[in-house]
Amino acid sequence: MILRHAAPALLGLSLLAAPAQALDLNTMSDAEREQFGAQVRAYLLENPEVIIEAINILEQRNAQAEAAADQELVAVNADELFNDGYSWVGGNPDGDITLVEFMDYRCGYCRRAVPEVAELLSEDGNIRLVIKEFPILGEASVVSSRFAVATKHVAGDDAYKLVHDALLDFGGEPNEVSLRRLSDGLGLDSDAILAAMDSDRVTDEINQTRELARRMQIQGTPSFVLGTEMLRGYLTADQMLQIADAVRAEQG
Repeated sequence: MILRHAAPALLGLSLLAAPAQALDLNTMSDAEREQFGAQVRAYLLENPEVIIEAINILEQRNAQAEAAADQELVAVNADELFNDGYSWVGGNPDGDITLVEFMDYRCGYCRRAVPEVAELLSEDGNIRLVIKEFPILGEASVVSSRFAVATKHVAGDDAYKLVHDALLDFGGEPNEVSLRRLSDGLGLDSDAILAAMDSDRVTDEINQTRELARRMQIQGTPSFVLGTEMLRGYLTADQMLQIADAVRAEQG
């Protein structure tokens, strides 16, 4: 029994002691390869925790590589992420960290994220928020984003925020009748907003955000950038608060 357990270790020692070419399976005979494979298999069956350990290490390395790649994407695209000149800015405009949210009005998780983002901004108080209109869930999403962006152009930032919040609560089909009713209810100039929806300016802004998302490899909503970190998917306020603290610590 002792010899059977020791076989893999003995084999490893013999390989280490042998010339470098002995480590190449191609230089082994068929019998040697078969013996080597059998011994490795026996060892792994006797010690399956080794496989779990290797998988955990691989997953950790992959996660670290993905995080590093995402940080590089944020750094390369920082100007367009944080200061594109057209996206709505809220929270603390002078905050030391910026949270960028890529969102779609028809996205259920975007709607779930609303109170989480609000709690984050309330709890921290030093976070700047940038909203990126990223309609990816069909024509209704596009219509909703066009209406929101047109509102910003026609009536300004405060009106945009009112419409933005209303569209996230809206459960119907966005069309001229329903959007006019929504806009009228908020006391806005519905005719002017509806007329601006198909303008080149609105189209250009949405297309620029789509191109930015493509470069950032963003394919779903909500997706966030918090400081230097890319956050792909829904997170709670507590999770984002912890990330914000970590980002500040890294920045010194």
